[in-house]
Amino acid sequence: MASVTRRVIVVGLGIFGSNIVKELYENGFDVIAVDKDKEAVHRLKDFATKAIVADGTDNEVMDHIGVQEDDVVIISFGEDLAASTLITLHVKKMKVKQIIVKAPNEEHKLILEKVGATDVIIPEKEVASKVAKSLISPSVLDCLPLSEGYMIFEIAPPNSFLGKSIGELELRSRYHIEVIAVKDVLTDQVHMVPAANFVLKDGEILVVIAKEKDIQKIK
Repeated sequence: MASVTRRVIVVGLGIFGSNIVKELYENGFDVIAVDKDKEAVHRLKDFATKAIVADGTDNEVMDHIGVQEDDVVIISFGEDLAASTLITLHVKKMKVKQIIVKAPNEEHKLILEKVGATDVIIPEKEVASKVAKSLISPSVLDCLPLSEGYMIFEIAPPNSFLGKSIGELELRSRYHIEVIAVKDVLTDQVHMVPAANFVLKDGEILVVIAKEKDIQKIK
């Protein structure tokens, strides 16, 4: 059976919304871009499945698009809490399962979650956190929170790791770090759960599960 392309409706085409539209469309998603600003819509007409000039807070607009419960709705109105709340409430009533909303602060996030947003993003906070982590632990390339203090990290192994096997590094016993994959950045080949005799080479990235305080021990 052929896979069904997931449809994403992005409402609000500022910098954040526009970049999401482009990224998703370039990666094969069916993307509908909505904004009442004609110029913003015009700029994205070649980077979306459909670009619509309309007020996303108008219930009839979502009804006309025919939003389905399996669609993803991304709302990006920035500081306009009223607009974000209105459209979140409406698509929640339409039984949309995944509603992602951009918010400027924790107070807005709390309100949006209460009215039905499944994910609330505070871009400035998340970027600030990543910048801080990159300074605290320069070897960390990316990270994803899990639970109970644990995170998934992509780290560039220090030179002292190169030419050594996973077993020789003793990451689990010395640092409480569990290696779940090794990725070759040149070929994009991924070695899942590498064996103890797997030897690290230049150009490879470690994907690990650990606590942030333990990652900081790697120099």
